[in-house]
Amino acid sequence: MPSEPRRSPLAMAVLLLLGIEPLHPYGLRQRIHEWDKDRVVNVSQRNSVYQTVDRLERAGLVTAVETAQQDNRPDKTLYRTTEEGDAVARRWLLDLLAEPVDEYPAFPAALAFLGALPRQTALEALRERAETLRRTIEREDAEVEAGIAALPGGLDRINVVEYDYLRTMRAAELAWLRGLIDELTPR
Repeated sequence: MPSEPRRSPLAMAVLLLLGIEPLHPYGLRQRIHEWDKDRVVNVSQRNSVYQTVDRLERAGLVTAVETAQQDNRPDKTLYRTTEEGDAVARRWLLDLLAEPVDEYPAFPAALAFLGALPRQTALEALRERAETLRRTIEREDAEVEAGIAALPGGLDRINVVEYDYLRTMRAAELAWLRGLIDELTPR
């Protein structure tokens, strides 16, 4: 029996989506974009979804259910999650929800070396980041409100809870950045 593949947000998303309905890797990527889950699952590289599906298939967590030829295009293979894949997806999801994991985001790494820059240069970069965060929060608030308003009966909060989390984290970062900028600004 093949070993269980490395857990990743993309692999978990693929397993959970294929548990809903069979899809082609390109369809998986589209669904992640359509559902705005690309805010939290990196599908910027098209090939990453294909590679993830291949890895999950080798591990016996997904299986091909149908291959169709369309015109002169390459064959499209639809995949679905296996029983074992369903169990692994649920275990990964529960683990990620319950257990804090040390992550290594790029911004704190840059902050660790902030002193390598002249103060004014660092302040300009921090102000630019703060402005970008402010605009991002405004844009995403508008997008989410428009998306929810467009759906009959609205949208259950559980379907956008990751947005609430990201917005809270961005707002906290923006408040922290403003305080740091104020502290570092010469009087």
